[in-house]
Amino acid sequence: MNKHRFDANKFRVKEGESIKLRKISTKAGDELAKKQGVEALTVDNNALQESQNRLFASGHQSLLIVLQGMDASGKDGTVRHVMSGVNPQGCRIYGFRAPNAEELQHHFLWRPMRFLPAHGMISIFNRSYYEEVIVVRVHPEFLGPQNLPPTKTLGDLWNRRYEEIRMFEQTLVNGGTSVLKFFLHISQDEQKARMLERLTQPAKRWKFNERDLEERKLWDKYQEAVEDALPATSTKSAPWYVIPADDKWYARAAVADIIAAHLESLGLEYPKVSEQDEAKFALLAEQLKNE
Repeated sequence: MNKHRFDANKFRVKEGESIKLRKISTKAGDELAKKQGVEALTVDNNALQESQNRLFASGHQSLLIVLQGMDASGKDGTVRHVMSGVNPQGCRIYGFRAPNAEELQHHFLWRPMRFLPAHGMISIFNRSYYEEVIVVRVHPEFLGPQNLPPTKTLGDLWNRRYEEIRMFEQTLVNGGTSVLKFFLHISQDEQKARMLERLTQPAKRWKFNERDLEERKLWDKYQEAVEDALPATSTKSAPWYVIPADDKWYARAAVADIIAAHLESLGLEYPKVSEQDEAKFALLAEQLKNE
């Protein structure tokens, strides 16, 4: 019996498939109740801890996790809860804000290359290079400082970037880096409720950015950008998953389950030692017992 509670294919965006976010539920599914979801998350946290040990010890594969979502979709909380049992020595988390002056002088994929996981490691991108086909698409004025060569139309630019992203991610996969991408899908009503919490609860005010309210007015444009970007860049080897995120417990449980199942599917094993070393270890263990 499969111990995993979620069918990843339920959330997966098929390559080239047309999607409409308004037709995809933002609410918890019927796989399990909240109590069961919290329990499932604990099980997957333990599984992730074991899988990470094998990933690090085997030393020939790595994992890149990409998290995208509207403001207040729960990206930070997902990282905190899903990776709570992971050894921080083997995991790095990077937040992608507006590019700095140096980054603007390079191809947009130069930036993430510096933060890719080494063999045996996990990297998590909280926002990512996908900002260049989502945020920048909504705000084409951000292209100005990039000093790009002339392009006939913006549509040509986005399509070229989609192709470059697909090639980039396929190169990572070819080199032993798994790529899992999650879009945390919340409703406008839920975003409003979470932003009101940030405005009214003192312990959460530090999270509030006044600019978020201006970006909220562009909701439809962001949805359109995401609806184009995900199908264009979701591939069999580097899939996108649209995760219902109005219920935080459900989103966290689903993301953890998909990651745990993927790592287990890699069949990672601890390095094996030779018969000669086995004999040597046995001798050393005996010496240690008798000291």
